Amino acid sequence: MYHYTAIVTCLAVAFYFFTSTQVARARVAYGVKLPAISGHPDFERIFRIQMNTLEWMPIFLPSLWLFAIYIGDATAAAIGALWVIGRIVYFTGYREAVAKRSRGFAVQATACIVLWVGAIGGAVWRLVHG
Repeated sequence: MYHYTAIVTCLAVAFYFFTSTQVARARVAYGVKLPAISGHPDFERIFRIQMNTLEWMPIFLPSLWLFAIYIGDATAAAIGALWVIGRIVYFTGYREAVAKRSRGFAVQATACIVLWVGAIGGAVWRLVHG
């Protein structure tokens, strides 16, 4: 069973839900009415945080689960937790200023790369070595 990976998956989904609620709140705070996605710079940064999180989830989630299957649940969850932490750091930085998003972005991107390399490496290893 993959209990740890399941918990990290739920944390990632919860974070995405949180970013969605932040966009809704920012719409009200900055007067950006639907269907607009631009207007106030503070709103646009919050919106990009949510969209960037959405853009990374199809990379993160399959890599997380394949890593868990081929390498191990606890290790996948630990790296996945780093991805969530990276997204939180990205959120807090980018919310303040565009220039402050880089550290969190680097953490989450590195976690994703490690998960993907581990997933493909584990799959190839098992394919070759039975």
